[in-house]
Amino acid sequence: MNMSLFQLIVSGGFTMYILIGCSIISIAIMIDRVFLYMRLSRVNREKFMREIKDEIEEGNIKRAIKLCEEKNNHSANVVKAGLNLLGASDVIVENAMEREIIIENNRLERYTNIVGTIGSNSVYIGLFGTVLGIIKAFRNISLSGSGELNVIIGGISEALVCTAAGLLVAVPAVVAYNFFIKKIDKLTMEMELCVSEMMDIVKK
Repeated sequence: MNMSLFQLIVSGGFTMYILIGCSIISIAIMIDRVFLYMRLSRVNREKFMREIKDEIEEGNIKRAIKLCEEKNNHSANVVKAGLNLLGASDVIVENAMEREIIIENNRLERYTNIVGTIGSNSVYIGLFGTVLGIIKAFRNISLSGSGELNVIIGGISEALVCTAAGLLVAVPAVVAYNFFIKKIDKLTMEMELCVSEMMDIVKK
């Protein structure tokens, strides 16, 4: 029996609507995070730090801060935190930049846990819907008194739609979450390198 997409959704029951909601949320976050990480990945850290170094060596601290504000990215914000305290002890400057890394990491990780949660739980939501569907199918069979094989298979196949939907939502979410974690680790490493290079410049 051929079924339309709408009929499949209806046959899956209320769990299908939960999965559709999870899918919409997951896709929206994916789009937002991918665009953010793509923009930040275009940052040339080496070139940026050379420009900062040149400005500091020439004594143009305000110009270096302005350069950070113009870049307005994760690395620039970390360097700016150190530049604002330039002249204080090395420990104070380094601590300020380390605190900024924590702040930037929170921004980078925003909403990613939601995608991870959806990815890890969508399958279970789908299985829950399938179990409810099978219970409903056997109850209908008992009420109708019909134990024909095609009736049983038809009911179970409709119930399994929830499992398929759960997998369809979970797999992209898990892949996206792993991608986000890898990107965050890379961007964090760039910020740590900025701190290290900045301290080398300051200590000269």
